Amino acid sequence: MSNDALYRWVGGAFAALDYCDPGEYRVEAMDSFLVTHGRIFARELHESRFFEAARQRGNDLDGFAALDLEAFWDAALALVPADGNWFPRLELQSKDGAAHLVFRHRPAPELARSAVLATLGRPDPRKAPGIKGPDVDALLSARTRARRLGADDAVILTSDGFIVDGTTSALVWWRGDVLCAPPLAEDAREFERVDSVTARSLFAMAAALGVETHRERATPADLDGAEVWALGAVHGIRIVTSWVGGPKLAESPGRLGLWRHRREALHKPIGGTGT
Repeated sequence: MSNDALYRWVGGAFAALDYCDPGEYRVEAMDSFLVTHGRIFARELHESRFFEAARQRGNDLDGFAALDLEAFWDAALALVPADGNWFPRLELQSKDGAAHLVFRHRPAPELARSAVLATLGRPDPRKAPGIKGPDVDALLSARTRARRLGADDAVILTSDGFIVDGTTSALVWWRGDVLCAPPLAEDAREFERVDSVTARSLFAMAAALGVETHRERATPADLDGAEVWALGAVHGIRIVTSWVGGPKLAESPGRLGLWRHRREALHKPIGGTGT
C-alpha cells in the first residue's frame, strides 16, 4: 500500500482507485483521525459520529441500506500501518443518487503545538453545519483564504458576530481556571456545528477532574487576554498564539502541556476500544 492511496468498498472488500474526479462524487459524510504508531484517540466516538452522519445522509441514497458500515470501518482501520503517523479518512459518497464508501489512506501532516487564527470575513459557507463532510470543500477554501493572511484556520461567526467554530478546528478558551466554549446547538441553533470528538473529550476530562466549565456567547473581542485553544483530531490541542486582526491572547505556563499529556494518555491500540 502506498503512502497516499484511495480505495472504494465494493462487495465487502477494497478496490484500489487510480484516480478520483472530485466533480463526479459528492461527500455526504466523512470522518478522519490521527493514528500514531498504531494508537488512536477516542476510536468509538469517531466511529459513532461517522455512522450517525452516514445514516442521516445516506437513507435516501440507492444501495445505502445494503452497505455494511461496521465491516467497512473495521477493514479500513486494519489497513493503517502499525508504524508512523497516519491521518486516514473514511467517506460516504454519492453519485447520481447512489451510495459509495471510500477510504483515503494518508500520511499525517506535520504535527503542531500552536495555531494562528483569522476571522472569516464573509458569510458562513456551511450548508450542513452539523455533519462532517458535505461542506468540506467550502471549509477548506475558507481555510486557504485564512492561510493567505498568515493564519492556520478561519473562525466562523454567527450573524451577530459570536464565535461558532473554526473551519477545521473547534475552539475553546480559558477564563482563569474556567474552561469555556460556544453554546451547544440544542440551546441555540445559530451555534450548530460538527460535534468535535476532541472538544467533547476535553469537557469530559474536565468534568472528571472537577474543572469548572462554561458555555457562553463570545465575540473575538471578548477573548482579549484569554487563553484560546484550537482542537482537532490530527493536532489534538493547540495553543492559539495570535489572531490576525483580532484579540491579544495569553498562555498559562504549563497548562497546555498538562492537558496534551492527559489526552495522550487516553490513546488506545487501533484494534481495541475505549476513549
